[in-house]
Amino acid sequence: MNIYEVKTMGERIAGNPYVGRGVVMGKSQNGNYAVSAYFIMGRSENSRNRVFALEEDGTLFTRPFDPSKVQDPSLIIYAAARSYENHRIVTNGDQTDTIYNGLKQGRSFACALTSRAFEPDAPNFTPRISGMITFDEGDFTYEMSILKSADAEGTACNRYHFAYAPLNGVGHFIHTYVTDGNPIPTFQGEPERVSIPDDIDELTNDIWTNLNEDNKISLFVEYTDLTDGSVTRRVINRYQ
Repeated sequence: MNIYEVKTMGERIAGNPYVGRGVVMGKSQNGNYAVSAYFIMGRSENSRNRVFALEEDGTLFTRPFDPSKVQDPSLIIYAAARSYENHRIVTNGDQTDTIYNGLKQGRSFACALTSRAFEPDAPNFTPRISGMITFDEGDFTYEMSILKSADAEGTACNRYHFAYAPLNGVGHFIHTYVTDGNPIPTFQGEPERVSIPDDIDELTNDIWTNLNEDNKISLFVEYTDLTDGSVTRRVINRYQ
């Protein structure tokens, strides 16, 4: 096993019916861009009834596609991406706000998440996955986290934190599930190493075209230019 192996996002997700929700962070091959991406998938009607909505300030929300069909908004409607000062936060739930508020209070990314746990959706106990880019003097570092159930009964929460120095062309990919199942098996191990191309559309297409056609819902990709701070974004919604 090569622990330094890097695969494309397409190679990581192709043929997998259900990787759930996924966060990607890393640096472009040419070293010019800090890159983040987030996608959601869904099996139930409630989970599939969503679109990404991007605000002018760069905040990304999940919104109901058809409000009349919303059954339980508690775990599917949230801010998925927010910025605070020199930080860019991307997560799969309302822990985005937990991290955001923690930073405002002087707490670290990892410290803020100690107040949170996996989602209360037995028997799956969906992990909470989070990432944060911190910009500094023309470069950046990034952190990732996964909060997982310690056992099949949801008795306790295990918290895993990963901190990275960026490498050109390399990113990390963390997702909620291994594949489909009942209950759905939780992500295992460290975030997976993936290649990060220079072209935002290349990465966007690689992710979207290789996500399972039946279960993919929405995708967000963001490239931040490290020289001037300009941001390029892509949003794809299956139902819009």
